Amino acid sequence: MGRSPTPGRAYAHNNMGLSVSGSGVLRLSRSASCARVLPPLSPTVSASPPPSPDPDRSTIKSENIFWSEGDVTSALRARRNGHRGAVVWLTGLSGAGKSTLARGIERELFNLGFQVYVLDGDNVRHGLNSNLGFSPADREENIRRVGEVAKLMSDAGVITITAFISPYQEDRRRARTSTLQAGMDFIEIFVAAPLEVCEQRDTKGLYKRARAGEIKDFTGISAPYEAPTEAELMLRTDQETVAESIARAVEFLRVRLRAEVAQAGQEPLA
Repeated sequence: MGRSPTPGRAYAHNNMGLSVSGSGVLRLSRSASCARVLPPLSPTVSASPPPSPDPDRSTIKSENIFWSEGDVTSALRARRNGHRGAVVWLTGLSGAGKSTLARGIERELFNLGFQVYVLDGDNVRHGLNSNLGFSPADREENIRRVGEVAKLMSDAGVITITAFISPYQEDRRRARTSTLQAGMDFIEIFVAAPLEVCEQRDTKGLYKRARAGEIKDFTGISAPYEAPTEAELMLRTDQETVAESIARAVEFLRVRLRAEVAQAGQEPLA
C-alpha cells in the first residue's frame, strides 16, 4: 500500500477539524475528535457539491406494492450468528487502499467467526452496475444501488463491507440514512491518503492516464472527491502499514458488532 510508516510512528489523535476556504481548499482547524478528522488534501480534491438527485431515481415508480415482513428477524439472526449485520462503508481516493483493506478486514473477521462479505467497486461494475459509467449521474446511481444491496445483506445478518470511492458526501449520507432507517448499523471508514501518495502508488496506471486526458471524470484529477466529515473511523494508509490498519479496523468492528447473545430465546421458530 505504499510507503511504510516511520518506526514507532502513530497517528496523532490531536483533535483537528475541517474547514473549507473560499477557494475550495480543504483546511484543518482545532475542533472535532480524531474519529472525524480529515487529512490535508490536494486542492484538486475539491468540495464542490454533488449533482442534484435525479427524480427518476429517487422516487418509487411502481404502484400497489407492499413491503413483506418475514418471521426471521434481524435480531434472531444476530442471536444465531453471535453478531449484528451492518454496512461497513470504505471510502477514499483510488489508490488509497480500500480494496486491500476490505479484503484483509474480511479475512480477519471471517477467521473470528463473523459472517462477512465484500462488495468491491470494480466487481459490482462487472454485473449489477455494468450499464453505468462515471458521469456524476451514473456515480450517484452506482452508489444508490450498492447502498440498497448492502442494506439487504446486512438485514440478512451479514457484515457487508463496501469498497467504493463514493466521492460525494450526499450519496454516502443517503446510503447511511437508508440503512439506519431499516434498523441496521452503518459504519463509515475513511481510507485516507494524500492525492500525491495515491498517484505514486497508481498500481493500475489510472492516474497517469487521467493526467494524460485519456480518462474523463477521474476522481481527484478531473472530478471532485468530498472527504468525510463524520466517519466513525479513519485509517491513514500513508502513515500505517496494511497490517496496522486492518488490526485497528477489526478491533473497532469486533467490539461494536458482537451481539449480546442471550441464553434464552434460542429455540427454533415454530
